Amino acid sequence: MHSDGYVLDFCYLVSSVTFIAGLRMMSSPKTARNGNLIAAAGMLLAVAATLLLFGDFASREVVKLAIIGAGISLGGAAGWIVARSVKMTAMPQLVSLFNGMGGGCAALIGLLEFGHKGGDAAARSVVAAGMIIGGVSFAGSIIAFLKLSGVIKRPFRMPGYNIVNGAVLAGVLVAAGLAVVAATSAPAYIALAVAVLYGVLFVLPIGGADMPVVISLLNSFTGLAVAFSGLGYNNQAMLTGGVLVGAAGTFLTIIMCKAMNRSLVNVVFGAFGTPVAAAAAGASIKGSVKDISVSDAAVLLNYASKVIIVPGYGLAVAQAQHVVHELETALAAKGVSVSYAIHPVAGRMPGHMNVLLAEANVDYDKLLDMESANPQFATTDVVLVVGANDVVNPAAKNTASSPIYGMPILDVESARNIIIVKRSMNAGYAGIENELFYNAKASMLFGDAKEVLTGLIAELKKM
Repeated sequence: MHSDGYVLDFCYLVSSVTFIAGLRMMSSPKTARNGNLIAAAGMLLAVAATLLLFGDFASREVVKLAIIGAGISLGGAAGWIVARSVKMTAMPQLVSLFNGMGGGCAALIGLLEFGHKGGDAAARSVVAAGMIIGGVSFAGSIIAFLKLSGVIKRPFRMPGYNIVNGAVLAGVLVAAGLAVVAATSAPAYIALAVAVLYGVLFVLPIGGADMPVVISLLNSFTGLAVAFSGLGYNNQAMLTGGVLVGAAGTFLTIIMCKAMNRSLVNVVFGAFGTPVAAAAAGASIKGSVKDISVSDAAVLLNYASKVIIVPGYGLAVAQAQHVVHELETALAAKGVSVSYAIHPVAGRMPGHMNVLLAEANVDYDKLLDMESANPQFATTDVVLVVGANDVVNPAAKNTASSPIYGMPILDVESARNIIIVKRSMNAGYAGIENELFYNAKASMLFGDAKEVLTGLIAELKKM
């Protein structure tokens, strides 16, 4: 092996170590930022080493190198601008979009590399796998992006959907098999096109309540596509990065499904969150809803000893993360113990609420996961639910006909007093009424979350 080859392998090894170390550091908010920077530095090293050390650098065409440099510069600039300017409420959309770009890159790499594998059927199979999985991830992520952005407002489920989707998947496999056997690029284009179609049909009928699971699953697809591309190119850095992303995405998908008490098969084929599923929920709930004023709610909070705040997507939409931290600070100044209860699928992507509150400098030690929070509700004076809906709905435990029945929820109904901040009585993403609204201990505080919380702070300062 040429000396440059040893140096390149060493650079890939260092990059792989930074990926692993960076991912490990991302498990804690205190080290996540540095972990992200370390992993990014490793990726920069891998790209630079590939450009400078792979093959004979002197023989490379200046024009091609200029095109590569321009592509890296434009892509890097666009990514930097978007990442710096995006609002936290749009972070799930950004994650889906970036994930789709990764899958699309893996698909294009596979398509371009396919014709270079000649008579090596095993190598063509590896490349075809990366190409197809990348195509599915790209198309599925774009549909998820459009759903989260509100461009596609409702799940779409055609008659006989599972049969149609199964037939398209079979078509993908057949086209890929023909491409591998034929050893030409033409069938590969067909296989990629059908894979993109399958990606669209795969995500199109899935309801908004399942978006955290879908994002995790598509993330794992992109990782697998990159891993197969790494195998095809014999690139250890791509392989390591892809395996890490694929494994992390798969593990996260399992966690999300467990948090919803549903199987992955049910998420993909069950169309949770569609009007059809929501219609199965109990249409009528006995009881009455009572309102509470901002001043009365402030009195309850002022004289409480222990308060738990339950944030949901409504808090993100109102961009009220900073205000809720101000409320926490105001209560703490009065000697009130304040913490936050975070459901695993709160928001529109895994960890959405954690990221949102971290932006507002909320102490991470105050964020309780579902298992830690549930035993504490019984000794809580006031639970303040801000924009959450399905994750606090007692129908998950009480109503067997409900589509969310069996899903673990935050047991906020165990608290002594419940204040629910919400714009209206509209159903959540699962499309069903919330039994919590009719609880005798619950009071509805209607209005924009940011305005309501600001009003609560103003009232507290008067006391």
